[in-house]
Amino acid sequence: MNGLDVITIGETMVLFDPVFDGPIRYVDTFRKRIGGAESNVAIGLARLNKKVGWISQLGEDALGDYVQAFIRGENVDTSRVVRTNKAQTGVYVKERVREGHTSVYYYRKGSAASLLTMENIDWEYIKQAKIIHITGITPLLSESCWEVSKQLFSFAKQNGIMTSFDPNIRKKLWDNPVIAKERLLYLAEQSDILLSGLNEAVTLLNTDDINEILAYFRHKNVGSVVLKDDANGVHYATDGGEGGFIPSYKVERVVDPVGAGDGFAAGVLAALLDKQPLEEAVRLGAVIGAMVVSTYGDVEGLPDKQTIEQFMYGKHDVIR
Repeated sequence: MNGLDVITIGETMVLFDPVFDGPIRYVDTFRKRIGGAESNVAIGLARLNKKVGWISQLGEDALGDYVQAFIRGENVDTSRVVRTNKAQTGVYVKERVREGHTSVYYYRKGSAASLLTMENIDWEYIKQAKIIHITGITPLLSESCWEVSKQLFSFAKQNGIMTSFDPNIRKKLWDNPVIAKERLLYLAEQSDILLSGLNEAVTLLNTDDINEILAYFRHKNVGSVVLKDDANGVHYATDGGEGGFIPSYKVERVVDPVGAGDGFAAGVLAALLDKQPLEEAVRLGAVIGAMVVSTYGDVEGLPDKQTIEQFMYGKHDVIR
């Protein structure tokens, strides 16, 4: 594959998704799916006709075969995925006590992806990308994954590649909260495109003043700062002075909120690759996020361009 719009790096696990709502101890039927923030973004971008590569490490096991085949089947390049017999592919299980309220149980400690090292990265392959995208999950999987994350951003800066970062805070990975915050804040400050939840930015900066948060990251030379304020909308600002607020699209029925932020990220990055202003990029991200929460599964609701146009320009002002 010659030339890539985006390369994402991070862990993807096999997801066991309950067929019925209710406490997990009473649910005995599950669907097998995949779930991983960076691969979700990659698939979302591929459905928007972008050339995307996904890098990770999977176990030499049947679940690893399933993950790689699924992502490759979504037109994402997986040629730089590493396989290892030293650890297994990670697994997680969802619980929906009732529709729209999801809990997640991870079985990823010591997983194959956590063993990813600098030696596993093909740096000539990385040079093909216009944007490198990671989340705050990757640098907290292990010390070697932290080193990979740091060096990716450094390499990107040296080679004129834009970096995109979503803090995607998962406190179950915060063995040491002080170190975790330091690492995520470092990557946020080093990014060109910051796609953060407002509550995540509050956690990292210890302030809930939106203007103060936007000003802080602009001062750190983050080119595009985006703060997702849950169902309220999205605040955004650029180092060029552009800024504003986009209200969220109304969703009548939220069935599964997991993956919405990844869909949002895919929309923003796709629009920026198309040279759209940040306002339009945020608007597209908000539409895709709304569509994702209306569908079960992490990637099943990620739309293609035709589906987005039907929603945005058709008669649909409410997602049903």
